[in-house]
Amino acid sequence: MVETASPQAHPFPPDVSFDGGDLDCGNGLLLLIRKHIDPMARGQLLEILSTEISVDEDLPAWCRLTSNDLVSFIKTGKQRSFLICKGKFEERGKPDEKPVAKVSAPAATPAAAAAPVRRPAPPIPALAVTGIGSWPRPRWMVDAMHAFIEGRLDETAFHQTADDAVRLAAAAQERAGVDIVTDGEQRRDSYASFVATRLDNCQLIPLTDLLPLVDDPEEFERELRALDVPAADVRHPAIFGRIGRSKPLALHEFDFLSTVTDKPIKVALPGPYLLTRTMWMECLQERAYESREELAQDIVAALRAELADLIAAGVSLVQFDEPVLSEVVFSGPKSRPSFMCGALSESRGPEHELGFARDLVNAVVEGMPHERIALHVCRGNWTPDESVALTGSYEPLLQTLKAMKVGAYLLEMCTPRAGEMDLLRALPAEARIGVGVVNQKCADVEGCDDVVARIRQAVDLFGADRVLLHPDCGFATFADNPICAAVPAETKLARIAEAAAQVRGR
Repeated sequence: MVETASPQAHPFPPDVSFDGGDLDCGNGLLLLIRKHIDPMARGQLLEILSTEISVDEDLPAWCRLTSNDLVSFIKTGKQRSFLICKGKFEERGKPDEKPVAKVSAPAATPAAAAAPVRRPAPPIPALAVTGIGSWPRPRWMVDAMHAFIEGRLDETAFHQTADDAVRLAAAAQERAGVDIVTDGEQRRDSYASFVATRLDNCQLIPLTDLLPLVDDPEEFERELRALDVPAADVRHPAIFGRIGRSKPLALHEFDFLSTVTDKPIKVALPGPYLLTRTMWMECLQERAYESREELAQDIVAALRAELADLIAAGVSLVQFDEPVLSEVVFSGPKSRPSFMCGALSESRGPEHELGFARDLVNAVVEGMPHERIALHVCRGNWTPDESVALTGSYEPLLQTLKAMKVGAYLLEMCTPRAGEMDLLRALPAEARIGVGVVNQKCADVEGCDDVVARIRQAVDLFGADRVLLHPDCGFATFADNPICAAVPAETKLARIAEAAAQVRGR
């Protein structure tokens, strides 16, 4: 790195330049850097102008964390100018590498410009088998996802690539014998953060960008390593203005999936409490919102609009994921957070948080057909290591779950960490109960007799008409870090279907 206090120019001209003013790294500068650097090719140079003194130390640290080279630094009075190379400086001048993405021929993509054909939502049978949501992505899909997020792959090519991945995921589920199909969340980097690519004034930033913003970066790094979270690859939503929904969050996913299956379709969405906890970070707000309650109002509005469109389109079941509820009640002051939002965002104690979550969910579903809305809760699904995830029965969550106006609860139940199934009898009698009967974290496929026993226990407790069957959670929460590979995932779903057939036959 060349450093000088004289007004001379950088040794190389920048490809892109912006003025960060007096923002520090913990108050919006990193977000602006990410906004400018992501679309650039590796080896290109970004100039950052700043008058904030703390940037002198924080920006070189950020460069080291994100593997970008600080080429030179000029200081003239209060004005600072940093020249950063995206990636390593020796890559400058080399052609930017693009992923080998599998792109369908235009003729294979079903009438992208035509209006989708709508149909009534197929009913969901008793003892229906379904995945929770995510499915392992092919390597070429993950490469295409990174290229799209970083601006190296256009949207049309990305969705054509994702169409192929969805075809594979749907075919695997149908071979396994599921009754409700999902698209495997193939277009999403994770089950929740993908919304930043769909909402207005949102952007995905790498978790490594957040390390300078937390109170204890070293402890946060240790938490991520313990959770097997690939911080360099996983991205987190950040807000740089008031959010809005000018395009659907997941309706396009349903529209394509409905062209490849006639079975009932489930679409999973991150719940309003999860999104509020995830997206509310004061260091990244740039004063767009005065409070997380104000942010939550816009999140509720976006989810209500999405829910209404999905139900009108013919989605049989819309599932809201609220796994962070377990972090609220099972994380003590000395325990390790099992969700990134548990480590990054504001929390005011279990009673307040549970009430806040209840009110947000009910605000989203108010006036909607509750029988087509489900809630999913688990205790963390970042790593196969069972010792890292949270432990505790549903007892402290029951009153909150009962008060949420949904028609089904899809709950982690196979793992011993979830406690006893009979506690779930306290849930509303008119609601369907989804029971996890295989553990996606376990490498071995459960025996059919064991799965049959769990299903029969659920039938005895709730009646066959109320019971839905699924794994404890998704098979690939993070695109870059799947819990389970595609073949064992299909085998586990097939085992549920086999066991369900036995129970139905008797």
